[in-house]
Amino acid sequence: MGKLTSKVFDLQGKQVDKVKLPSVFKTALRPDVIRRAVTAIQSHRFQPQGRDPMAGKRTSAESKGVGLGIARVPRLKIGMRAAFGVGIVGGHRAHPPRSEKKIRKKIPRKEMNLALRSAIAATGVKEIVAKRGHLVDDVPDFPLVVVDDVGSLQKTKDVEGFLLSLGAWADVFRAKESRHVRAGKGKGRGRRYKQAVGPLIIVSKDGSIVRAARNLPGVDIALVDNLNVELLAPGTHPGRLTIWSNSALEKLSEKFSEAA
Repeated sequence: MGKLTSKVFDLQGKQVDKVKLPSVFKTALRPDVIRRAVTAIQSHRFQPQGRDPMAGKRTSAESKGVGLGIARVPRLKIGMRAAFGVGIVGGHRAHPPRSEKKIRKKIPRKEMNLALRSAIAATGVKEIVAKRGHLVDDVPDFPLVVVDDVGSLQKTKDVEGFLLSLGAWADVFRAKESRHVRAGKGKGRGRRYKQAVGPLIIVSKDGSIVRAARNLPGVDIALVDNLNVELLAPGTHPGRLTIWSNSALEKLSEKFSEAA
């Protein structure tokens, strides 16, 4: 979105170099396209569900007809209790959900690519990241680029120290404090708690940081080859606080130059 270079920091938060930013960071912000892309990705996780077409219909109930001074609803042979109809105890639903309903949303490949480009560019603008709710007052630069040694951190306390030196630990604490019990029935369906997302660390290859950071609330580790719009814009809101390794940024440049 206009910036040409970015500072590169070491694991102690000191500037050691400068790097030229890929052209993808000049992409305009398109929250409408990002929203469509994230919604499409989320729809692929939905599980089709429907009702048995014969539910509430397995009965011998028949209407007694007219002239008896009673409603003409289907009734059981014994007891005269109403059955089979809509709104009747033991009856069927009027328009139940069907498993063949189309719930997967599709999006053109070029539009998905534009959404990814826009979501990447949004991570490089401090105002957008702060507007999303991240605590970025102490973050030294945007986009935040660090040396490749970040991928080899082996212990959680090392990742904590690294985030602290970059001014991103306040956002991890914010994610930890946001954890709360979900309102509604979802709390009894395997998703009892809700929690805000924190920093996203993007590396070029799999390393020990994946295990070292997995216990930190809100922190995610992603390979640059596996990036998607939902990781960069959770909940369809662009501007996640993102930390890029130097090699991941170079790989990003190659990826989008080939795409162009």
